[in-house]
Amino acid sequence: MKALYVTLSVIIVDQITKLIVKGISIPFLNIHLEGMSYGESINVIGDFFKITFVENPGLAFGIDVNDSAKLALSIFSLIASIGIFYYLYKSKHQKLVVRVALALILGGAIGNMIDRTFYGVIYGYAPIFYGRVVDFFNVDFFDFTILGRTYDRWPIFNIADASVTVGVILLVIFHSNVKEDLPEKETAVPEDKAKEYDELSTINLSVADVQDSNGKEN
Repeated sequence: MKALYVTLSVIIVDQITKLIVKGISIPFLNIHLEGMSYGESINVIGDFFKITFVENPGLAFGIDVNDSAKLALSIFSLIASIGIFYYLYKSKHQKLVVRVALALILGGAIGNMIDRTFYGVIYGYAPIFYGRVVDFFNVDFFDFTILGRTYDRWPIFNIADASVTVGVILLVIFHSNVKEDLPEKETAVPEDKAKEYDELSTINLSVADVQDSNGKEN
């Protein structure tokens, strides 16, 4: 499905940007990316927009959770990704905007799931499913409070987060107004049935002719 190209593009861009920010070394491929120091910031548009390297060990907005919740979150992300992929595969007749929205959500979910599942093992700081999500987009925003915490900047996020957000917004806007295009029901008479109807019609006409002839003779 073409919509899955959107998913694949999100995953690739998300992982490349994370590896550039965090850095990685693969000697046998002669790849060595230095990356940024943890907490380091690079101003892009003054203080309004920065690239800041942080890692999120838990939920959205940097909310930390215990190890059991981290494992549950990783497994839930895996199950949710499989579910979205299956629905996306089965919804071939959905409007393009809905399929793109689902593809964006799927790409974002898989992008962050890769961090949680494998980054701890790759970078040697945690077992599988206990990795931390790499975030780096740092945008100034109006003050707001969520779950008792007040923020003077938008919580630092990544490509995967942005992809999920855009996908959800598209679904909210368009899904309620979009009906699935279902193929029209076939109304044509099957060929074998048509032959039966022709034979019955011929018999009826013959009977009618005989009856008409008998009537005239009488």
